[in-house]
Amino acid sequence: MALEMSGSEEIAADIQTVWAALNDPDILKTCIPGCKELEKEDETHLNAVVSLKIGPVKANFKGAVELQNLNPPHGYTIVGEGQGGIAGFAKGGADVSLVETAPDLTTLNYTAKADVGGKMAQLGSRLIDSTAKKLASAFFANINAHVSSGGEDAV
Repeated sequence: MALEMSGSEEIAADIQTVWAALNDPDILKTCIPGCKELEKEDETHLNAVVSLKIGPVKANFKGAVELQNLNPPHGYTIVGEGQGGIAGFAKGGADVSLVETAPDLTTLNYTAKADVGGKMAQLGSRLIDSTAKKLASAFFANINAHVSSGGEDAV
């Protein structure tokens, strides 16, 4: 089952601060909904464990994330794949772009695509789609809250 979503966040910080947050595994771990572990292998590869509940299905997904098309501090592409045992799998990516719209204001735009399979895909496209949109929106809102507060209101 394929999903597509996009959105944007206005972040009260300069572009370098937002870029740094999007590349900091400790910040990402606190901002990714359900993230239990996030380890940086090298500058462009991370390993993650994320616990998600979609309708009646709850699973821990273990997966790898790669950062591609790096264009500091203007954006990158995130590509990842996770396995959730009998719950199924998820794979996809997101293009993230940053635009400094004022001295201390950055617009973060994202377009994401994902494929899910297995037991999760049987839950129905509406439930999967709404959950995926909520998770993406929560992640970028968490990044916004963390960066805008100077890290004091970390999620």
